Amino acid sequence: MALRITISKLCDRLSMSKNAVHKSKRFFSTQVLTNSDVRRKRVELFEQEQQRQTALVTRIEKIEVKYTGLPEECTLIMNKHLSTPYNCAMHMQELFMDRSALALVNGEPWDMHRPLEDDCELQFVHFEEEDPRTVNNAFWRSCSFVLGHVLETAFQDQYYVELCSFPPPNVSSGSFVYDADLKLGNWKPTEVELNCLSRIGLRLNFLDLKFQRLEIPLSVATQMFSDNRFKLAQLPHIASKSKSGTSVVVYRAGDHIDITSGPLIASTAQIGRYSVTAIHEIESQSFGKLSRVQGLALPTQIMLHSWTYDTILRSRSKKLNPAQLPDLKQAENHKSQIPAQ
Repeated sequence: MALRITISKLCDRLSMSKNAVHKSKRFFSTQVLTNSDVRRKRVELFEQEQQRQTALVTRIEKIEVKYTGLPEECTLIMNKHLSTPYNCAMHMQELFMDRSALALVNGEPWDMHRPLEDDCELQFVHFEEEDPRTVNNAFWRSCSFVLGHVLETAFQDQYYVELCSFPPPNVSSGSFVYDADLKLGNWKPTEVELNCLSRIGLRLNFLDLKFQRLEIPLSVATQMFSDNRFKLAQLPHIASKSKSGTSVVVYRAGDHIDITSGPLIASTAQIGRYSVTAIHEIESQSFGKLSRVQGLALPTQIMLHSWTYDTILRSRSKKLNPAQLPDLKQAENHKSQIPAQ
């Protein structure tokens, strides 16, 4: 109840901003859909494509999955294109199910809920590894993904938020990022309002939503993101970087779907502390004025004193993150990934 009241007050304050209202009305005259409508459409398309791909598996083939790691090695017989590393963990130990954020399949990072494609060697990765760089990057990337969910669901439907992209994870920067067009004029959020946004992300921990990966044709992706001008502009370039040259990888957690090459962690339950700490105005050569929304988070598995988190890490995360600005032309000229990956 307290969260709903805070959200309501936040929206009321935004409604009193003349700049926000003017900009919202100007946009709303050309955009009949709301974030709620768009999110429902994406979920429907995701489920349709997921069902179509599952139906293509007409014969169940067995594969041999060799687990290498503690407490002992073992070999599992699983189903090709159906069984996931998480399914393998279910046959082994509950500990692997709970703490594994990623898998390594033949040494390559692999989502816990991504189906296995052939005979392979399997390892599980958690947040207390001796070298946590791979899982830390996946965690940071997942937090940016969740930040997109926060921005699309925090405001009343009259404010149509368009997500642009988030840069590659850089843990040393002190914050994860999502660049978006909030269409809220010169809104400067208070600490109370930032905390309100934080709680939307934090409550996903209790929902334990798994991150689901799906590689879809460019045509489906175009339909899925037809209501977002930023994503539409990026899709051809993203598809051109895929193995087929015509596909796009999307992820789903609950009713939120976004573009990212991944990998992401296994579940939102693995995100412990989660804070939206700052919103800075930026300007992209390709996309114009945007808001760089920044945040800070810790895995559930990692314990840290609240003073260190609130006083040192939060203060650091408020500084403008120097990550590359979203720039379509630069990405095409250098044949590099747009910072949505």
